[in-house]
Amino acid sequence: MNTTPFWLAGRPETGDGELTVTHPYDGRVVGTAAVPTPAQVEEAVAAADGVRREAAALPLHVRAEALAHVSARLGERAEEVARLITGENGKPLLWARGEVNRAVSTFRFAAEEARRLGATVQRLDTDPAAEGRMAYVTRVPKGPVLGISPFNFPLNLAAHKIAPAIAAGTPIVLKPAPATPLSALLLGELLAETGLPAGMFSVLPVPNDRAPALVDDPRLPIVSFTGSVPVGWEIRDRAPRKHVTLELGGNGAAVVLPDADLDWAAQRIGLFSNYQAGQSCIAVQRVYVDRSVYDAFLPKLVENVASLVTGDPWDDKTQVGPLVSREAAERVEAWVDEAVAAGAKVLTGGTREGAAYAPTVLADVPDDARIAREEVFGPVMFVQPVDGVDEAFALVNDSKFGLQAGVFTRSLDIAFRAHRELDVGGVVIGDVPSYRADQMPYGGMKDSGVGREGLRSAIEDYTVEKVMVLTGLPL
Repeated sequence: MNTTPFWLAGRPETGDGELTVTHPYDGRVVGTAAVPTPAQVEEAVAAADGVRREAAALPLHVRAEALAHVSARLGERAEEVARLITGENGKPLLWARGEVNRAVSTFRFAAEEARRLGATVQRLDTDPAAEGRMAYVTRVPKGPVLGISPFNFPLNLAAHKIAPAIAAGTPIVLKPAPATPLSALLLGELLAETGLPAGMFSVLPVPNDRAPALVDDPRLPIVSFTGSVPVGWEIRDRAPRKHVTLELGGNGAAVVLPDADLDWAAQRIGLFSNYQAGQSCIAVQRVYVDRSVYDAFLPKLVENVASLVTGDPWDDKTQVGPLVSREAAERVEAWVDEAVAAGAKVLTGGTREGAAYAPTVLADVPDDARIAREEVFGPVMFVQPVDGVDEAFALVNDSKFGLQAGVFTRSLDIAFRAHRELDVGGVVIGDVPSYRADQMPYGGMKDSGVGREGLRSAIEDYTVEKVMVLTGLPL
């Protein structure tokens, strides 16, 4: 099995070590990735720093055409890339194919945003002292980006680091998750076909214990991190003078109100608590159902969850595959067992086989159980009856997380109230919190992080307004 090279300043290289990538479902080796030496990492950072002015001066059409090329090539190689994702991550082909399609769109949206970048003009003679003056305002890159992407969407979340950087005209050094580096390395291969300046991108699959040195490096003034809460805030604390964006996860809540379509709500909540084996920051974990429809809704939900197709992720029919590792599944098992010991009831699921945990619905979960307070990051949800909108929204907000929430209602008044009152970065009306369009602003509040992804939002994070005042103009 050939070792996949990493990408150092736009060229393929090998180092003095390698990462072995195994398939979570059966443990077989699916690939190896070369690991750069410290000297090679230094070369990549120096190259990013050295090319920053050339990158900022790249014409918009050059940036857009490079991004469009990656989008098109991903589309051409879609099935190959989907199978690569399934191999290293373990997510069923159903979801891997969806991730490839999203990455195609992410690069396409970035190309469109690159073409829309431009200057604005502001007349300043609204004040007598500024007669004859005009401000010319552009956005310029803050400097090279350090992107750190997670294992759960190894292609599309890497795309959400890389694509806005290229659109903004700033170099990027990407550190993919050590468990799933192959998808990001394939992006490096496609980027290398574009003719972008050397140093514009590097993809370096270094172990996590080498990441702090990259975070500390002053030549990488922007850090974009997606991952765990403790690591995210540690990055923010150790780099207070950098621009740090964090997407740190959540324990997504869905609210089902009396006017909801209960069949639709049960189907969507059942599926999107368990898609990606629950390893999504916006998977449904908490379900609050108005007491007036609770007894009608609960059996529908349990039936939907129990009917999900589980097993081999290579089977086209499989909806729920394994978690990323046996250790991850054992942790989910421990949290559920802990809740059950404290009084929770298992309505379906609650069993583990290797790295797979059965889609699970719990009831009567104590308020202080970890399954209620923390992010389970597995195929588990709990259901709780509530007395009206006030209680439901209070429970949604009674969380240290605030990423997204879903509210199943047909009421426009309640929809706007949810948008106003819920302490989350996004409210989805009539659907689960798991909905995300890649072009929209995406991010959270509280322990869910700071900053926003979504191409326009990320470009704004990577850039800053710069003003030129023109004097003596006959306005």
